[in-house]
Parts: sequence; structure tokens; C-alpha cells
Amino acid sequence: MANSSGLNRTGVLSRVTVAAITAALVGTTTAAVAADAPQERSATAAVQPSSNASAFAATTTTDAQVNALYGIDSRGDMYGYPPNGTGGLDARINSGYGWSTAKFMTQGDQNHDGSSDGVWDITAGRLSYTPFGADGFSVGTGWSIYNKVLSAGNLGGGTADDMLARDSYGTLWLYLGYGNGKFTSRYKVGGGWGAYNQIAGKGDLSGDGKDDIVARDSSGTLWLYRGTGNYKAPFGTRTKIGGGWGVYNNLVSVGDIDIDGITDLLARDGSGALYLYKGTANGNAPFKTRVRIGSSGWNTYRLMF
Repeated sequence: MANSSGLNRTGVLSRVTVAAITAALVGTTTAAVAADAPQERSATAAVQPSSNASAFAATTTTDAQVNALYGIDSRGDMYGYPPNGTGGLDARINSGYGWSTAKFMTQGDQNHDGSSDGVWDITAGRLSYTPFGADGFSVGTGWSIYNKVLSAGNLGGGTADDMLARDSYGTLWLYLGYGNGKFTSRYKVGGGWGAYNQIAGKGDLSGDGKDDIVARDSSGTLWLYRGTGNYKAPFGTRTKIGGGWGVYNNLVSVGDIDIDGITDLLARDGSGALYLYKGTANGNAPFKTRVRIGSSGWNTYRLMF
């Protein structure tokens, strides 16, 4: 697990900043559903959720998460960019160090209060979770089998953020969050996901109160997968958003950037410029015309989440 001392000191600052914005402009939501903590489990165990999966019965939410955007540079330093409240990002905050060997990093809301509570990392095949303001811990091993891992919000219908993981065969798996940084055993979503070179999401894009994801194929076409809130079948049939998205080398969502209560999408192009696609809450046309919020320099980050 990476050295997270810097995260413990300054990650709290960026989280508090975002939480204050959330409380003032978005509002909070209901408390988390209690669930027994699982044991550490290898990602190779293709076991469906245990009998306590009833804790993940479908629910809906109308508030978008408000989080900082984080980047990890080649030295392993972490920087956070909280939303500035006007559709852009504040100056970066040094939020941690020691993440130079992390393969994937993603943040998650554990208590359904509208902002993330910590970050997961996958380093040397081990999944670990580091809460903001606390020491990290190991969640489980065997995660080296995946070539894409992200927490795209609450996809299983519970209260905590869940995790998506894609293996080398193109099979997508869903891990339901317990709200303490740990997960149930994985549940198979389906095959064919190797067709996508970018997958992103952190909230509701279609306006139905259920969290969705977007996926880009090799032709540059972006697709919307509407969430169902059902962990057994978390996505509906895909809907085409449009072409031309191949100009971007990274797509990422951290929730609501412009603080209007609707989930947005961030895109980085080859020159290092950063663009904001403001959400519309309309599944047939989920994004407005892009707005450039960073002119250059964003290619300095090898991971963004």
C-alpha cells in the first residue's frame, strides 16, 4: 500500500472544502444502510453476492456528488482540485504522495452524503482503501487480473459507492460497497466490454435518479449505459451519445463540477487541455457543448480520478 501520510494531512482539507460546498448548495441525503463487514476476498473468486444482498435493494437519489478532481503525477504525488462553484476548478492542493506504483486509483462516497470519503488504489495486485484523515488498509488481493477498475457511484441500488472491474477477456464485474471501503464478492455484469477504451461515471446522467456510466469505443463513439439500480443487471441497453470522442486521451467523472445538482464529465485531449461537459439530466442528450476549463498541463497526470 502506498505511503499515505500526505493524504492524511491535506486530503482532509480538500474534502472539507468540497463538503462545505455540497452542504450549502446541493444538500445531504439519507444515512447508510448497515451491513456486516466482509472478509478479504480474492478477485478471482467468481462468487455472487451473499444472502445479505437484500441490503442493496433499489433506491434512487436526486443529488449529484460534489468532489475534487484528483491527479497523480509520475513521481507519485497526488493533487486535488476542488470545484470553484462557478463551473471550474480551484488551484490544486497537495493531497498526498507515495503513489508512484499504483495502477488504478478511484474515490468513493461511503455514507451517501454527497462527497467522497477516501480513495482506493490497486498496487501490485492488491486493493487498498485509504479514508481521508485515517490510515489505509488492505481490502484484498488478486486485482492484477483487471485492466480497468473504477468506482462509478452507486450502481447496485444501495447507499455506498460500488466498484466496476473489467478483466482481460472483456468481462465486466460489479462489487457492491459495504460503506466501509470493503466489498461483497463480485457479480458478473456481462461480456464484450473490451470494445471500450474509456469508461467513466460518478452519478446520474439521465435524470432518473440512478447512477449511469459512459463508455467510448475504438471508433471514438461515446455510449450511455443507463443504470437500473439492480445489482443483478445494473445497466440497460446502451444509447449512442455521439462520435468524435477519440480526440481525448482520458475521460473521467467525479460528479457535479458546476454545482447545479447534475453529474458532469471531464475530458482531456492530447495537448493536455481539460474540458467540462456539463450534464443535462437528459438521457437522450446527456451533455451540453464542451467548455474548456484548463488550457494545458493536464497531461502531467498519469492517473486522474
